[in-house]
Amino acid sequence: REPKSFLCRLCCQDGPELGSDKDETGAYLIDRDPTYFGPILNYLRHGKLIINKELAEEGVLEEAEFYNIASLVRLVKERIRDNENRTSQGPVKHVYRVLQCQEEELTQMVSTMSDGWKFEQLISIGSSYNYGNEDQAEFLCVVSRELNNSTNGIVKEPSEKAKILQERGSRM
Repeated sequence: REPKSFLCRLCCQDGPELGSDKDETGAYLIDRDPTYFGPILNYLRHGKLIINKELAEEGVLEEAEFYNIASLVRLVKERIRDNENRTSQGPVKHVYRVLQCQEEELTQMVSTMSDGWKFEQLISIGSSYNYGNEDQAEFLCVVSRELNNSTNGIVKEPSEKAKILQERGSRM
């Protein structure tokens, strides 16, 4: 899988490019921590990065660098960066809105939701209004959005669509 890797160069068919000690059975002796070799070997087998929760990603990165597996080094660095970004953001907070609407408005309201708003729950509150001869069913529509309004202390203005949702929610 990785022709420039240490392991490939150690065991290449044209004769080894690298020298290494062997034991009496012909097995190569590589003085590295076997704990972190599992993710290296599994990556070489099937091309996926799988790291047990008990293992430090930095340890896997160290081994990937030692074995010169460039694609794995990139994957592990990317995972470490993603995990650092996730933990630096802190816990995810949500804003919830409860919107009251009539049956005829429901489809339009749900289909036009965007800007990160997500449908959570629909609660039927019956039909308290009588228009002509038909009763109109009314609903409470609960929507949520991740709260990411602050970046480096600068508060972002909500978009136009978010303002419309806020106005609808405040009319309740």
